[in-house]
Amino acid sequence: MDGNGRWATKRFLPRVAGHKKGVDSLRACVRQCGERGVKVLTVFAFSSENWSRPPEEVSGLMELLAVALSREVPHLKAEGVRIHFVGDRSALSEKVRAGLLQAEAATAGNTHLLFNICFNYGGRWDIAQAAARLAERGEPITERSLDAAMSLSHVPDPDLVIRTGGEQRISNFLLWQAAYSELYFSDKLWPDFDAAALDEAIADFARRERRFGRTSEQLQPATAKKAA
Repeated sequence: MDGNGRWATKRFLPRVAGHKKGVDSLRACVRQCGERGVKVLTVFAFSSENWSRPPEEVSGLMELLAVALSREVPHLKAEGVRIHFVGDRSALSEKVRAGLLQAEAATAGNTHLLFNICFNYGGRWDIAQAAARLAERGEPITERSLDAAMSLSHVPDPDLVIRTGGEQRISNFLLWQAAYSELYFSDKLWPDFDAAALDEAIADFARRERRFGRTSEQLQPATAKKAA
């Protein structure tokens, strides 16, 4: 969800104002995904690299998270959304950690949409923590065991990864899980990413051929092969 700060700067507002507007866009996106039948939505809310931003912006983001949790969780619960936070919680304050646990507990029974929020998360951290967990247990490190130890092992790998803001990189997001994801880059800043932009991304995804290492001919239905 890239571009909150630039959205605010263009309007001569503090960067935190852009993050507040970004929360509004996120609220709408969650609802829109649920309406379109998306079962799992994973967003990058705060990366492990974001600690290097100006202290006032970091503290503003932490305060915004606390406010957003108290305001949004009741609505998400009513809409059948289950919240799951992903990331290293050890660096977070006790207050923030408690808020994450409360949000997860309040929505634990919901099944309409699983909403993963990556907070203090990094793809390299995820791989490293999975390997460390296996080593601590004395288990062999294989593709299968690493996959099971990842912080997102509770959901399938993402079909589509969308990045807003005009940048064309994944910035340490879902490095393991996105091995075969389709990538979509939008020039829209995140606060401007609306329902039409989401539909455009989904339509672009629907036009792609996903081969997973196979050839186009192997993907053709058996009836099409016979007709040929």
